Amino acid sequence: MTAVLMSANGPAEVINARRTESLDAHSILKLVGPATEPQFGLVNVVNLIEKAVLAVTLNNDKEQILAHSAFFDYPNVPDVDPAKWQEWLNAYFDCQKCTPLNTLFMHYFAAKQEFSHGSAREIIRTVFNAVPDVHFLYLVVPSGIYPEPALADIFKPLDKKFGAKPLESHSVFVCHRHDHCPVLFVRKARVEDHDDLTPIFNRQSDMLKTTYGDFFLAELIESQNVDNHAIIVESEGTAEGFMSISRKVNLNLLSSCFELGPFHGLRKPHPDDVLVPPTPPPQEEQPVVMEDQEGSQIGGDKPISRSSSISNKGDGTVVPTPSTATRPASGSKTTPAASTLPPQSTPAQPPKPGTSASGAESTDVKVHTKLSDAHMASVASLMSDQDDAESIKSTGSKKSTSVHSAQENADVASFRPELSPTPEPTVPTPRFDPVYYGESNCFIVQLFCIDEKYEMRSLDFLPMAFSLFPDKEFCILTMPHMVPEFPLLQSFVRVTPKCPSILPQELYVFNRSGLLQSFQVRPACTSDEQGVEELTQHIDNKDGLMADLRQYNKARRDPDGTPIQAFVATCLDQIVGLAITRQEEDIEYIRSHYNIEDFIYFNHHRRDEHGHLHHLALNPIFQHQTKLLMKEVLRQAHYTCLYYPVYPVYAPQEIRSKHSLVTSLNYMVPVRARRQIEYPVEQLGGNAPSERVLKEQEKYALSHMNRKLTLEPKVTINARIVVVGASDVGVAFLETLTFCPHLRFNNLVLISPNGLPGELAPDPLRANFLSTSRCYSQDRLAQISLRSWINVVAAKMVAINRGSKYVKVAGGAKVPYDHLILCTGQQYQTSCPTGADISELVTNASLPQKPDARYKGRVPKNVFIVNDEYNAACVLKWLNKHFLNIEGKAIVYGRSLDAYSAVQSLLAVGLPGSRITFVQPPLKYSITCFNNPQVEKTVHEAIEAQGVQMYDGYYLAQWNDGKGGDEVYCTSFTSDTKPIKLECSAFFCFNNKAVDSDAFRAINDSCLVFDGKLVIDANFHTNDLSIRGAGPLTKFQRKYHADQWSHANFNSKEVGSALASTMLRLFDPTLETDVTPPVESVPLIPIYTEAKVQGACLPGGLNYLHFGKPSLDTPLEADMAQLDYGRVLATGDKEGSTQDYFRLHINQYNKIQTVTCLAQKSIDASNLLCLYDLHERFLNNLVSRFDEGLIPDLYSFFRETWCLAIFHDRFPDFRQEIRELLVQRPAVDVTALEEKVRQLIDQDLELEKRERKYLEEQFETSGNKRSLETRLLSFLSYNYYHLPMYAKPGMV
Repeated sequence: MTAVLMSANGPAEVINARRTESLDAHSILKLVGPATEPQFGLVNVVNLIEKAVLAVTLNNDKEQILAHSAFFDYPNVPDVDPAKWQEWLNAYFDCQKCTPLNTLFMHYFAAKQEFSHGSAREIIRTVFNAVPDVHFLYLVVPSGIYPEPALADIFKPLDKKFGAKPLESHSVFVCHRHDHCPVLFVRKARVEDHDDLTPIFNRQSDMLKTTYGDFFLAELIESQNVDNHAIIVESEGTAEGFMSISRKVNLNLLSSCFELGPFHGLRKPHPDDVLVPPTPPPQEEQPVVMEDQEGSQIGGDKPISRSSSISNKGDGTVVPTPSTATRPASGSKTTPAASTLPPQSTPAQPPKPGTSASGAESTDVKVHTKLSDAHMASVASLMSDQDDAESIKSTGSKKSTSVHSAQENADVASFRPELSPTPEPTVPTPRFDPVYYGESNCFIVQLFCIDEKYEMRSLDFLPMAFSLFPDKEFCILTMPHMVPEFPLLQSFVRVTPKCPSILPQELYVFNRSGLLQSFQVRPACTSDEQGVEELTQHIDNKDGLMADLRQYNKARRDPDGTPIQAFVATCLDQIVGLAITRQEEDIEYIRSHYNIEDFIYFNHHRRDEHGHLHHLALNPIFQHQTKLLMKEVLRQAHYTCLYYPVYPVYAPQEIRSKHSLVTSLNYMVPVRARRQIEYPVEQLGGNAPSERVLKEQEKYALSHMNRKLTLEPKVTINARIVVVGASDVGVAFLETLTFCPHLRFNNLVLISPNGLPGELAPDPLRANFLSTSRCYSQDRLAQISLRSWINVVAAKMVAINRGSKYVKVAGGAKVPYDHLILCTGQQYQTSCPTGADISELVTNASLPQKPDARYKGRVPKNVFIVNDEYNAACVLKWLNKHFLNIEGKAIVYGRSLDAYSAVQSLLAVGLPGSRITFVQPPLKYSITCFNNPQVEKTVHEAIEAQGVQMYDGYYLAQWNDGKGGDEVYCTSFTSDTKPIKLECSAFFCFNNKAVDSDAFRAINDSCLVFDGKLVIDANFHTNDLSIRGAGPLTKFQRKYHADQWSHANFNSKEVGSALASTMLRLFDPTLETDVTPPVESVPLIPIYTEAKVQGACLPGGLNYLHFGKPSLDTPLEADMAQLDYGRVLATGDKEGSTQDYFRLHINQYNKIQTVTCLAQKSIDASNLLCLYDLHERFLNNLVSRFDEGLIPDLYSFFRETWCLAIFHDRFPDFRQEIRELLVQRPAVDVTALEEKVRQLIDQDLELEKRERKYLEEQFETSGNKRSLETRLLSFLSYNYYHLPMYAKPGMV
């Protein structure tokens, strides 16, 4: 917020008001004047900023801080309990109207002397604008101290209560909203308001004027009647905002597209309402015919149902689209709502048999709804027929939340024992949608506009609007997805769309009860139990919640002594919300495993100020009060932070039963997990980290709330972003978006046949069936819990309609998008026999068909492709059930790393090596998957030692001698010399990776440029600006002249994050917005720097890890022949050595560029990955020690305790800090050390001894050495809970 501030002596400053950051503390201390300490005492400014609910800073255009103030939700009186300040204040003063909802206290103010008066007024105005609910600001100072003049002009003494004894210790002053930002006056619109309103509309959008003419507004005002009204807000006699409202709403259309169950369908109760699903009659068993599917997108292609299905047929979605003739341009605050929806007067009719509630024909589309919207799912409303119009219970469902989906858990549990490679189709449970027959209970905002200066007072319209429709309980508003959310909507509740739905609008609802000022939070008591039970009756962990509440009422603590705190939210004395917390006992684990210090300064929070949220339920019509409820919980429980875990679906029931799924997930911030050091615990002994840090426990995703965040709204983004393919790129893209703490993406959708990865219970055998890129482990996926933030459509993409902007999935359902991300990657395809007849002694030189052709026939039952963990689970189940106990051989065909890994998995499952045949096709590019002769030799020797028969250089010729059949019993292969014929009872294809056939058809038929792969530019754009592509599916345009390079050459996680960064420039207001794609001055492909990683479990129990700089595939010998290759350090490479193999490639700059490990024992991969791009001097002079023969085993060397700090997740930040220290100038007239180095290098690349000595002297005398040592000690000290093995000053 920008304004002009006048100083006392004349000069003006253009200032900006923003939230205070902890880094501002140093500058704030410079503003402290002689009156500051007497008024506010001696305070720790960082601690004040850290715990204030709102801290405001004013800075000028040179980023110089001119003023600061901090506000709390309790007075700065040490003797007053923050939870009971109302009682204290009301005992002395006449302030019955002030409540925690509308009151804040100023705890600190400091300003530049000459700007103090203007700064104080600007800060007060900013606070009232930022928090529309606040009407009172209080200033409490010690008795005998009068506020400084700047504050005395604003704060006036508070009237004492009649008959009360005076308060002797402090003086209280008050500032009222109406003196600075008054509530706007609202009245019916008149035609003469046209001249005031037209400039406001024209500033924001000229679409209405262009469409309807210059006087559309006057005509709209003049046409008011009993069903349509127009109201305005005015300031000083001038109209500043306009709202057109109508009672004509097409509820049938809305109910078909949105989850209206929590709001009783926006209708009044009727005795014929169908609120519960009918009991289904017994069904006769019907034979089900399965169609084989060939190929797969990421996630596999043979889905097994793991959640209830949404029943749709045909298109599987709603086709009708409301007229949007008056829709404003994106970004406009002129918001025509769903007012343009066609009106209706008939009650909602029950769907016909075989159709969904939307009226569309029904088909099977499995949709996994995100957990953060689970409490808004459509269920039977619980309204009573006798409910009074004034009753809150009649205005919304008491249904609050669903715990970690019990149905999902049950389905996953039932899935595990019944895996099969060709899963039997499940008959989905038909979706039940309540049917409502009552009359409409809502009116709609047709058109809304307000001057930007007054937009924070938009809520002032609503009391007048509801008074014009006294028989309606709901106000609704719809707006296009691409229009940014404006302040009015912060008080509305977003209604969850049915997924998928192609209605191009978002629906928001506000209930009349939201206008009441009687919303309050208090500690729970025994008499609340019945009200809480009614509120939470649809929570499937209701028993756990009620048990915690009863335990609180009984003893205020658990049997083990852990304190419990329970709070209820009430309105008109009815319970509308509940929160139950305990003190966080695992705060050391949380600090060491999650980046909570992204949000708090940990050392400024006492241990007992960290709370653990177990349950939070709030009536849907009060969802906009969620942050107020959490703020009150923090205040009354004396917490500063709250933590809430989301466990994966496979977590043990005894762990998940301790929590219910809170309704506040959307308002909390997700916290990133931290990479952990793999410690040599036995070697460390007593110097190891504490048990609280090292303990193994079920991994979970962590959400967080603190006092600073309670009054900081998130930027809501309703754009429909659809990601096709759950590849590493897709997961990284979604992770980056969902972990933006200040953004909330409401419409993220993933299309993947088998849903999200990581949803199955951990199984090492399944996890090791394929090689790994080490982008996302099972634990990592559990710690990001994407299912909390995205909707998942478990189906395959089969078509893209670019004109209507939707993706069609198998089954016919349509998933609409505003931005489409294609990252399906490439999958193994069913190997296609060449058709060569080996009886004619055909060789590879004369094959009748190309060996990499796409197979188009019916896939035999015992031919498998494994592309993900789900496919692997199916295969392992089939092996255990149908193969291990019979005779027959398994053939693994391919020469990829996955093929080697599959051979080891077959051995690990208990299959003897004699029953496994490993057939490798001829090399295409003279480079093996290992690109290291020594590794390849060791692995092949291990395979032969297991008794596995290997054939190299053979193409698949025929199955069953070309006779076809449902199963393969023999296979024949051709080579450059003699063909072979092998017995086969199971065939595994790891030969050819390609784009899935359905994905190819969808891309090609939609006229996206496909040149072997999907063609993109350097910014991920296809030839359609709303469609982006990334990952191995794509290639760069030919204009880059880089045909050999593609995303497949780089780290997939880095590519996905880069893709998300380009998308964030469209939505994040803190970044420079890209209105149009950036112009490429020079056609260069982007360069990604993170290591490309491969890992696998190989035959013989060998563990393999290889990572290095992204590069083209060239033979190792050719690389080593380059003059600038650098050198190699290796151990375990001698002939006949029993040591594990470890190879380090150090480039010409002495940085580690490639690491290759092959070992019988486990590899500390997480640690070793930290070596990439490190200079060898960081590693205890690695090269010189190796040359001196002091490092016989590199594995042991990197397990020594000295290097654990290098493996710390914050060590790269420390390196960057040191780098900046050497780059920055100590003073304006002093040359930085880096500049001196550059001056010497410019003269001669090779530094002489005297020049090196000169630099060393400068390093020591300039203070850089001391600064570096101080930073190092600070790094070790601050992270001591991870690094207790290092001595600190004073210990030795």
